[in-house]
Amino acid sequence: MKFDISVAMTWILFLALFPMAFFWLRRAWRIAIRRDFSEVAIKRGESPPNPEKFAPYAAGINLLAGVVIVTAIVGVLTARYDYATWTAMAGMTIWLKIIADFILARHAHPPRGKKQP
Repeated sequence: MKFDISVAMTWILFLALFPMAFFWLRRAWRIAIRRDFSEVAIKRGESPPNPEKFAPYAAGINLLAGVVIVTAIVGVLTARYDYATWTAMAGMTIWLKIIADFILARHAHPPRGKKQP
């Protein structure tokens, strides 16, 4: 049997979906239910001055991303999605989550050196 790197990468991506979904759904739970704002819009290791203002957006981003990843996992396990579909779902969700978190963190922190009105 010849080793194929694409099969290995597919398995790595699929197995990585489980902890990603767990952490994202747990983060949404912490923000929305437990009212723990310590992980909301982190920039350079610091929370924004008013994290409760941005908490609903962070919870929504994490909840939506977690649900899409769980849907992809269930679709693979039930053979509902083919390879192209579930990898597209997973890849786009990962990238859009990263971009959305980046935008939220930059929006939540005031620019340095400028006074707040």
